[in-house]
Amino acid sequence: MTVDQAARPQGTAMPRPGHAPVVIIGAGPVGVTAALLLARRGVRTVVLERHRDVYPLPRAVATDDEVRRILQAAGVQEEFAAIARPARGLRLLDARHRVMARFPRAAQGAHGFPQTSMFDQPQLERVLRDALARTPECELRGGVEVAGVEQDGHGRVLVSYRDDAGRQLLRADAVLGCDGANSLTRDAIGAAWEDLRFEEDWTVIDVRTSLPVRSWEGVDQVCDPRRPATFMRIGEDRYRWEFRLPEGSEPDHERLRELIAPWVDLRPGADFEVVRKARYTFRARIADRWRRGRVFLLGDAAHLTPPFIGQGLCAGLRDAHNLSWKLARVLRQGADERLLETYESERRPHARHVIRLAVAMGWAMTGGQDGAAAVRRGLLGAAVRIPGLSTAVARDLGPALAAGPLVRRRTLDGGSGLMGRFCPQPWVSADGRRARLDELLGDSFAVLTAVPLSPSLRAVADGLGARILPVSGLGDDGHLADWLGRGRADAALLRPDRVVMDVVPAGGRDFTGTADWASLLHTTRSPSLSQRTAETSPSRSTTP
Repeated sequence: MTVDQAARPQGTAMPRPGHAPVVIIGAGPVGVTAALLLARRGVRTVVLERHRDVYPLPRAVATDDEVRRILQAAGVQEEFAAIARPARGLRLLDARHRVMARFPRAAQGAHGFPQTSMFDQPQLERVLRDALARTPECELRGGVEVAGVEQDGHGRVLVSYRDDAGRQLLRADAVLGCDGANSLTRDAIGAAWEDLRFEEDWTVIDVRTSLPVRSWEGVDQVCDPRRPATFMRIGEDRYRWEFRLPEGSEPDHERLRELIAPWVDLRPGADFEVVRKARYTFRARIADRWRRGRVFLLGDAAHLTPPFIGQGLCAGLRDAHNLSWKLARVLRQGADERLLETYESERRPHARHVIRLAVAMGWAMTGGQDGAAAVRRGLLGAAVRIPGLSTAVARDLGPALAAGPLVRRRTLDGGSGLMGRFCPQPWVSADGRRARLDELLGDSFAVLTAVPLSPSLRAVADGLGARILPVSGLGDDGHLADWLGRGRADAALLRPDRVVMDVVPAGGRDFTGTADWASLLHTTRSPSLSQRTAETSPSRSTTP
């Protein structure tokens, strides 16, 4: 899409464009998190948002431990912890609300946080906006309407928008389209939706009540094709119900009382405030391209998923985490432009995988009235009794990244279980205090090692600005040493997003794939953070 010249009166001069290294379109959780992550690496951003304040009604309500770790990286973990409520997991119920299966979620997952947390999205957005206001590298411009995005063919992007003063222009080195399902940015790069074949209308009801609600402190999915439903407790007095209802049958008070009867007795005059009642169309879609030049799609602009496994917002925050360090390394340190190609190649397959899991759960719940529906429900009832299935389902939300330039192909000679997966984040001891691992590692690359590093390995770490951390004596009960041992590795090279990029196989002498990733990460400017050892006190690095 080019700048909308039709909106400019004939003979009126366009304003002189300002400059921002990165322009982010959309100040929802994905856009603001991307801005905060870029700021930690010294990249200035301007965030353009049509609303002047946080959207007041709840939408997303669940996150997982990986995304809690991303919020930690963005610097808002403590504030988020104050508004989050751990959930015990997921139950599948039959039409009579009998439990068919439980998928428990641990109080602490591999990333160091509860595996599932419930929250109120307006509260999360306020936490993020407050952090944005404290961050000098970030500027939020609210009450604006983006009109166009145009690339000049020389690595710059021109963004036009309207505010109270009229038409404005910004010239950016990169643009992140975090502007939702109806994304202007998606049109600008010529992307189209790929339909993954799920579309249903559901009624979502958010409630505040002091009534005793029958809740197991997790999520209920009612697998009843006649009346599928979802129920969850969000906060101390906040609850959400979702029902697939026939078109035109929006519930009045009496109908609502009938629908929620399995969970709460709604008496006349009881304390029961409907905060929001809205009809949504749940869709499964993914954009056929996520990037053109220096313009990128993130969040709902790139993918839409049914909400049945609580991964909609999570996927968008994963996008921000994956892209931010790569973009910062290109913009701040002159890394190879090809590094940016790995954003879509890594994120798109994972997003598709999660959407398909959500669709499968949706079909299990709503699989229709046809003859095959009974077969599907029978298969579901048998499948949920398979030992270990619940653990496998939880693990399947975070499969290893596919092999590529930044992820070595897993081989039989060592490191086979680590490549492309996240490093765990235990509590460790540093300078006489307890801290989560990432607080010790900083924001750049890191090497976790169980053996002394050779001079060549130290040179690689120094070139990346990586902190070197021996895993012995960390006060983590040997957790990281065991993790390396199970992966048959003496050392692991972690990317800034904590994905294992490469390993030194047990008994090996060097990383296995330096030639594959070195050219992408080579920079034209020296990193400001030199190699650090375990004796160096922990700090938060600002090096990409």
